[in-house]
Amino acid sequence: MPELFNVLVIVAVVALVIVRQFSAQRVGDGRRWWVLPVVLLVVALRTDGALDPRHETLSAAMLGAGLVVGLVTGAGWGWTARLWQGPDASFWSRGTRATVFVWVGGTALRGSLAVAAVLFGVHQGTAALLISLAAMLFARSGVLALRTRSMREQYGVPAVSQACDASAAAARVMSKGGA
Repeated sequence: MPELFNVLVIVAVVALVIVRQFSAQRVGDGRRWWVLPVVLLVVALRTDGALDPRHETLSAAMLGAGLVVGLVTGAGWGWTARLWQGPDASFWSRGTRATVFVWVGGTALRGSLAVAAVLFGVHQGTAALLISLAAMLFARSGVLALRTRSMREQYGVPAVSQACDASAAAARVMSKGGA
């Protein structure tokens, strides 16, 4: 039963991520960006099967490689996403064409690890995939949090939005003692 639950969690998270990837979404305020990855990690660790007891060393190496693939894919996803600030000073992101290539590459690498595990006779349960997915979401959210923090510091708090109209910009200049 736990394996079926894990499969359902994986399918739901992947579907949610793919749908949200190609539509504009508000980037969190930076305080809770780590919650979903931690929940996925807890779900993965509550089940047995993260390591194959017959091939512990090789299984741990495959799990570590999956973790690295997840982190690299998530970081690439975060760096290739378009990030902008809305008129209300909130930050928004959306995937780009480069993000699609990151996803395809990450999926190919994860698939290669699964094929290698089968060829070596290592059983990888859904826990390994959940851990990789958690790492990917953690890295992506962390990169976006760093990028938004950098934009806030670079442009001030709140940053001047590109969507801001000229009259509002002129009013700010006037209030600072300009012309």
